[in-house]
Amino acid sequence: MIDSTSGSDVRIVPPIVRSARSAPARIQQEIKSAVHQELIKRLDLEKIALMHENRASQQQLLFTILQLIDEQNIPLSSTERDRLAQEVLDEVFGLGALEPLLQDATISDILVNTYNSVYVERHGVLEKTAVVFQDNQHLMEIIEKIVSAVGRRVDEASPMVDARLKDGSRVNVIIPPLAVDGPILSIRKFAAKPLVAEDLLRNKALTRPMLEMLKNCIKARLNIIIAGGTGAGKTTLLDVLSTFIPANERIITIEDSAELQLKQDHVVRLECRPANIEGKGAVRQRELVMNALRMRPDRIIVGEVRGEECLDMLQAMNTGHDGSMTTVHANSPRDALARMETLTMMSDVRLPEEAIRAQIASAIQLIVQIARMSDGTRRVTYITELTGAFSDIISMQDIFIFEKQGLGPKGKVKGRFRATGIVPKFNERLVEAGIDVQSGLLDYSVEV
Repeated sequence: MIDSTSGSDVRIVPPIVRSARSAPARIQQEIKSAVHQELIKRLDLEKIALMHENRASQQQLLFTILQLIDEQNIPLSSTERDRLAQEVLDEVFGLGALEPLLQDATISDILVNTYNSVYVERHGVLEKTAVVFQDNQHLMEIIEKIVSAVGRRVDEASPMVDARLKDGSRVNVIIPPLAVDGPILSIRKFAAKPLVAEDLLRNKALTRPMLEMLKNCIKARLNIIIAGGTGAGKTTLLDVLSTFIPANERIITIEDSAELQLKQDHVVRLECRPANIEGKGAVRQRELVMNALRMRPDRIIVGEVRGEECLDMLQAMNTGHDGSMTTVHANSPRDALARMETLTMMSDVRLPEEAIRAQIASAIQLIVQIARMSDGTRRVTYITELTGAFSDIISMQDIFIFEKQGLGPKGKVKGRFRATGIVPKFNERLVEAGIDVQSGLLDYSVEV
């Protein structure tokens, strides 16, 4: 829709208007395809590419698209006409039907299950959308536009790929023959405005005393593991906790796909590299962790340990790089230890189980467990201290826990955050770091 009061800007059609479906979807898809093809015939592709950053040129192109729609001689309402023009513009400059979903700040995940089935996660709850593509070939064109922009490729020889959008959103693609029904596209959106500590408190993901304790632990350079399931908010919590690292420290982040948004000035970001077309040149997290040790880091932050790099991370934590943090997939603090033990065994260094447990118990002081509840909310369910390895078991004690107490109106999860009253052993580290330990933090409960 063009704003008639302005000659130099394009007004984006509101999402509620763009989702209207008065005319049959098949006819609309045919119109869009015909207009798109005719636009490519009439305009030089290089000329279209130059319009990408020029709003005035985009407005001219939008007028051309509207004229091409009129030439189709199919009766459309003004709303449908404007929306179709915007969708064709999205096809030219963006990701087509996905653009409205990418612009919707309430959506955190976009899940494309073949061309005619698109779901989104909004506020932690999955819902189906009316978005469809023309066919699987149309979806493949969108996928190829995404992966080619970051120098990746996807075809029968490489049917799986991880990529990133310009805004940092994480993309996973899997296509036939591995995906039986057609191309599958998953997008984990990158928040334009990252959450901060106050947002977590407002969303009741944890309480202020819990946050204060975590803040003190980071300042005292305790090594922390954030554990949780898929979509639980591990990376978001890691992002928030990293803001408590002093600005005068050198931080090196290592990620499979760069997502962390640290605010400090002295941050070095490292990212893995996949193999090339010949299957060579891959750089894994393990090599990056080993290289980071030679870069004079004050702290090392690994986005997620999921392989043999776990051993190198533990060794870094045990050899003077205190205050390091990482995340791991696990459903409880005890499961997190078992998973890290398994990941360590994946390395080419053969260590007995007792030695691995001793390494873990010595390297890690705190596990923060976060979970996604059935109503879509995220809660820090455990803050657990590791107190040492005894015989064949690692000793742990919970400092804070979240107790689920059932469901309230509209399926909202009810529960309470509670301090166990146990005084953690790391209090000595806090005192040594000059941090005032408040005993009142360990004697309270809050219902949510």
